[in-house]
Amino acid sequence: MNTLSEWLAHCERLHPKTIDLGLARVQAVAQRLDLGFACPVVTVAGTNGKGSTCAMLEAIALQAGWRTGVYASPHLVHFEERCRIGGEIVAPDALVPHFARVEAARQDTSLTYFEFTTLAILSLLAASALDVAILEVGLGGRLDAVNAIDTDCAIITSIDLDHMDYLGPDRESIGREKAGILRAGKPAIVSDPMPPHSVIQYANALGADLWLAGRDFNFSGDQQQWAWAGRGRRYSGLAYPALRGANQLLNASGVLAAFEALRQQLPVTAQAIRNGLAMVDLPGRFQIVPGQPTLVLDVAHNPHAVAALAANLDAMGFYPATHAVFGAMGDKDLGTMLAKLGPIIDRWYFTDLPTPRAASAQALLLQWQATPGQRKLPASVHASPRDALAAAVAAAEPADRILVFGSFYTVGGVLTQGVPRLSAKHLG
Repeated sequence: MNTLSEWLAHCERLHPKTIDLGLARVQAVAQRLDLGFACPVVTVAGTNGKGSTCAMLEAIALQAGWRTGVYASPHLVHFEERCRIGGEIVAPDALVPHFARVEAARQDTSLTYFEFTTLAILSLLAASALDVAILEVGLGGRLDAVNAIDTDCAIITSIDLDHMDYLGPDRESIGREKAGILRAGKPAIVSDPMPPHSVIQYANALGADLWLAGRDFNFSGDQQQWAWAGRGRRYSGLAYPALRGANQLLNASGVLAAFEALRQQLPVTAQAIRNGLAMVDLPGRFQIVPGQPTLVLDVAHNPHAVAALAANLDAMGFYPATHAVFGAMGDKDLGTMLAKLGPIIDRWYFTDLPTPRAASAQALLLQWQATPGQRKLPASVHASPRDALAAAVAAAEPADRILVFGSFYTVGGVLTQGVPRLSAKHLG
């Protein structure tokens, strides 16, 4: 196998399950690989805000002159988006020898697609002379493949109900799974302002250095700027993060707490913080694409994230009509998500997605029709996100707004040919 695509196809065939939580197999292969990092490792878990937190950590560290490595998942369009070194997405060919390393080391151990690809990316990062490794947990924390690496600083972002079949039926159960990334004596940054008690209890029992939002660090702000304070340090007059949405201040606050906790190992200046927050970029997180009509892309795919999306959309001001392209996995709380956005949307475009886990466009339409309190609005079904977006563009007026949200497959599906440019059609 000589190409990344060939290795990915190989990984898809190896294990009978898509998700098989457990660390024993991954740890065994990681030991054979002698996998480890000579630099500080920051591990980020949570239900929402993980990707944004990783991006802000990366942006600030880069501005401070540090060589960064980031592992994030899933990707929007191309697999190699999951690995960034020095702020740049790695070339596919750079990953190929590390897939070969994992294949040789795994022997007769069966790895899932996620486990195999995670080990390959971690192998590349460990060999890249990094100053800091930033690792985003895929699912949960305690049993996620990323947790095979001991962290020097753990961040737990907002926790809500998602992946309940794997993580448990309530926030307490899910919080305990997320807390599995914590390590004794190491900083544990909790940016969720109302974390489950299970997180606090586990951190205290473990002897982690617990940083709680509202106790060990906090933020305040007005319409122009914001300030952060924590454990003997304060930053004032900060510009808002370039990532849009009121929820980003929660993420940014946890990021600054992490840098404060790591100050001896990874010092950053106030100017690096200002520049990093001003320059951070992450596609698909309340991403607003200029043009007519306005296009908003967001990978909100659970009720908590959709509630934040609804608040952010409401804060954008008046639009004559909002058109929504939506595709999601069938195991999500679809009714709640549709209900939360119902008052904002004027026309729906439901889409199929290229994965067996996805709800069909027709199933989404039926779920929307069955959601209590929905207005009688135009709705249609489409074979792909690009087809759904094309239909929305055809129906929308220049002053309208088009929202594409839901699964990474939904947003990634409209980005497959680059960021859509809508102005030309509407400006003639």
